Amino acid sequence: MASRSCANFLHLASGNLLDIPQTPRGLPRVMTVPGIISDMDSCSSNDGDSDVASSGCRERKIIVANMLPLHAKRDRETSKWRFSWDEDSLLLHLKDGFSPEMEVVYVGSLKVDIDVNEQEEVAQKLLEDFNCVPTFVPHDLQKKFYLGFCKQHLWPLFHYMLPMCPDHGDRFDRILWQAYVSANKIFADKVMEVINPDDDYVWIHDYHLMVLPTFLRKHLNRIKLGFFLHSPFPSSEIYRTLPVRDEILRGLLNCDLIGFHTFDYARHFLSCCSRMLGLDYESKRGHIGLDYFGRTVFIKILPVGVHMGRLESVLNLSSTAARVKEIQKQFEGKKFILGIDDMDIFKGISLKLLAVEQLLQQHPDLQGKIVLVQIVNPARGFGKDVQEAKKETYMTAKKINEVYGSPNYQPVILIDRPVPRYEKSAYYALAECCIVNAVRDGMNLVPYKYIVCRQGTPGMDEALGVKPEYPRTSMLVVSEFIGCSPSLSGAIRVNPWDIDAVAEALNTAITIPESEKQLRHEKHYRYVSTHDVAYWARSFVMDLDRACQDHYSKRCWGIGLGLSFRVVSLSPNFRRLAIDHICSAYRRTSRRAIFLDYDGTLVPEASIIKTPSPEVISIIKTLCDDPKNTVFIVSGRGRASLSDWLAPCEKLGIAAEHGYFIRWSKDSEWETSPVGADLEWKKIVEPVMSLYREATDGSSIETKESGLVWHHQDADPDFGSCQAKELLDHLESVLANEPAVVHRGQHIVEVKPQGVSKGLVAEKVLSRMVNGGKPPDFVMCVGDDKSDEDMFQSILTSVSNPSLPVAPEIFACTVGRKPSKARYYLDDTADVLKLLKGLATATISKPRCLPEIKVSFESNA
Repeated sequence: MASRSCANFLHLASGNLLDIPQTPRGLPRVMTVPGIISDMDSCSSNDGDSDVASSGCRERKIIVANMLPLHAKRDRETSKWRFSWDEDSLLLHLKDGFSPEMEVVYVGSLKVDIDVNEQEEVAQKLLEDFNCVPTFVPHDLQKKFYLGFCKQHLWPLFHYMLPMCPDHGDRFDRILWQAYVSANKIFADKVMEVINPDDDYVWIHDYHLMVLPTFLRKHLNRIKLGFFLHSPFPSSEIYRTLPVRDEILRGLLNCDLIGFHTFDYARHFLSCCSRMLGLDYESKRGHIGLDYFGRTVFIKILPVGVHMGRLESVLNLSSTAARVKEIQKQFEGKKFILGIDDMDIFKGISLKLLAVEQLLQQHPDLQGKIVLVQIVNPARGFGKDVQEAKKETYMTAKKINEVYGSPNYQPVILIDRPVPRYEKSAYYALAECCIVNAVRDGMNLVPYKYIVCRQGTPGMDEALGVKPEYPRTSMLVVSEFIGCSPSLSGAIRVNPWDIDAVAEALNTAITIPESEKQLRHEKHYRYVSTHDVAYWARSFVMDLDRACQDHYSKRCWGIGLGLSFRVVSLSPNFRRLAIDHICSAYRRTSRRAIFLDYDGTLVPEASIIKTPSPEVISIIKTLCDDPKNTVFIVSGRGRASLSDWLAPCEKLGIAAEHGYFIRWSKDSEWETSPVGADLEWKKIVEPVMSLYREATDGSSIETKESGLVWHHQDADPDFGSCQAKELLDHLESVLANEPAVVHRGQHIVEVKPQGVSKGLVAEKVLSRMVNGGKPPDFVMCVGDDKSDEDMFQSILTSVSNPSLPVAPEIFACTVGRKPSKARYYLDDTADVLKLLKGLATATISKPRCLPEIKVSFESNA
C-alpha cells in the first residue's frame, strides 16, 4: 500500500478540503440475551465492503491507539498467524456509541512481533478481515518507545513519581525521547495511508501518542482530530519537570478536542498551558475552550464507562454460575471484601492490607468473620519497583495471616495468577464490599464493574437462588485519587495513605444498614448504566464534530519547525499587509490619516527600554512633515512620557491615556476630554487596588492622571489571573454608580472614565478633517491589543458616513496573527517598522535625503 505521508519530518502537506459531514447519532447497543457481543462482524470484509480504499463518501472514524484490539496466535499446524477480536478491549466497545452504518478503522501495534517477510501479508489480512492497520514498530524501537519512554518516564511522572534517585525512577534519556517521536511518526504514516481528509475523524488514545497530532496536523491543516487521555494529568509543578514539556503540550494542542476523565486532570492541563505557554482559556457556552493561534481547542471532561452488554453476558455464562456456587460455599458464614488491582506501586495494595490488619486489630469481633480476597492482575511493566511492591504485598499478607489466621481461616487471600473474566464476575457478584485503594490512577473501572455485577441478571439470580425482586445492595470504599471517585457520590471516599481512616471505612461498609446499602447501590447503578462506554464514545464524537465545524470557514497557515509546528487559523478576509500594496495607495492619495499605537506596535511589548529608537523618531518625523498627512500616536500611556519621548516630531498629534488627553501638535495645548471631568471615583479605586497589590506578590499599581492600572504580569500566572477576576468583580461592584469603567486586558485591570476610548479619538480626528474640507482618502491604523480594536471599529464606521464624497482606502492592521476587526496583520514591531519605512520613503521625493531608510518593496502577502 503506497503511503500518502511524507518521510520528510519538516514537510507540510496541503489539500483542498470539503465540507464536514454530520456525525450520525447512534444509540448504544446493550446486550439483553446471553452470549458474547453481537455485531462483531460489522467491520469484517465478508461482504466485500470493508476495503478502506473503496469507502467512497462514507464517514469513518479512525481510532488510533498503542495496541490494536486484537489477539494474535500462530497456528502450530500451518505456522500461519491467526487473529481474533479482544472482546474486553475498550477500543472495541466504543463502537457501540456510533451508528451501525459507521465504518471504524483501527490503527495500532500488535501484541506480538511479526517477521518482516510476513508483515505485508498480515497487514493485508488485518485490513480485509478486521479493518485494522498494524504499525509494525521495529522491536528495538518499540522497546525504547514503550518500555523506555512511556513506562519509565511518562507513566511514573503522570502518576506523580519524580525520578529523584536513579534506583526508583529513571532519569530523562534523550535517546528514549527520540524513540518516542520516531514511533509516533510511524503511527502518523499509517494514518496518512488510509485517511480520507474530507470525511474521516481521527480519535487518538492515551499518553503513548501525544506528539502524533503534530505530525498529522502538519500534513493536513484541517484534519478533524480528537485525543483522550486515559491516565491522570499531573499538576504543573510535577509536569514542568519534564524536559520535553512544551513539545508534548503543543502536540496535544494540535487537536481540536482533548478529553479527560475528571476536572482535576483538565485543570492541571490548562494550568500547564497557562504557565508554560502563556495561554488563557474561557468557558464558551458551557464548553471550556483554549484559544491557540486563532484555533479554539476544546476541553472535554467525561469519565469512560463500562460495556453493560459484555458484563451481563459474562454473568449469564454457566461457568460463572458454577464458580459463584463454589465461592458461596467457600465463604459461607463470612463476609468478604474484594480488591482487584494490577501489580504496580500506584495501586496501594500494601496500604490496603495494612488497613485490613488495623481493622482486625481494632475490632476483634470481626476476626474469623471477614476475608479480603485480593486478585492481582499481571504487571504491565517491569522493573525494580514492581518487584519491591510484589515482595511487600506477600510479606504483609503473610504476617496478617500468621497473626489473625487459623487452620480453617485466612483473613487475606492473594490470588496472583491470570483470573478469567467469568471468575472475576463471580467474585464481584458475591462481594459484600469492594475496595479500590490506589494512590493514583487514571480512571479504574473496577467499582463500575462491581456495581453492574451486584445488580445481577436473571441467570445470576437463579445461580444465587434469589428472586428477581430481591433488593440489590453494594458498598464501595474508593480512593479520592482515582478518576471514578467524583462520579460515585455514594461511595466512602478515603485517603489511601491514612490507614486508620481506611480501616474505619471498611468497618462502616460492612456494618452499615441494609436499607442504606440499597439506596447507595441504586444511585450508583442508575449512573453506571446510563453513562456506559457507548454514551462516552457518542458524547466525545458529538463534541469533536462541533469542535471541527468552523474548519472550512477560516484560512490556515502552518508555522514552526519540528514539534513546534502549529496552525494559525484566521478569517478568510484576514491577510498579511503587503508593503508594495499600501505604498501604491499611499502615493496616489493626498489626504491621509495615520493612527499608530505605541506599546507593542512601535516598541516591542517585552522590551525593557520603552523610549523610541532614533530610527522610529526619524521615520515618524518624516511622515509628519508631509502636509498631506495627519499622524497621531494613540496610546494608553501618560501625556508626560509621550510628549517627552516624541518631542522631535513637532507636527505629530498625540492622544494619551486612551484619548483622555489630546494634543494636535507640539505647539498646541492639551485638550482634556469633557466626559471624564469627574475623577472622584479614583479615591474609591485606589484603596481597593492597594489591597490586591498587597495580597498578590509581584503585582503593582500604575497611577495615571485619568485612571489607575493594576498590573500582574510578574505575579504567579494562576494566582494573578484569579486575583484579576476577583478585582474586576470587586471594582465593578463598588463603581456601579460612578462614571468609570473597569477593563481587563493582558495582565492588567484598568479603570478609566466612561466615554473615553481610542475609538473616540479616531472619530474626532476624522471628523475634524471632514469639517476642515479635507475628507480623508487614505486611512491607516496599526495597533496590537484590545483597546486598538475600538479604533478599527470606529474607522470602519466613520468612513461609511454618506457625507464623505469618496470612500477612502482603509488599512486597519493588527500586530500579530490573531482574531481581529482589522482586515490586515503584520507579524511584529519589526514588520511595522518596515512598513513605516516604506511609507516614509514614498513620502520624500529624493530617497537620498533619508539615507538611513532602506526598504524592499517585495510583497509580503
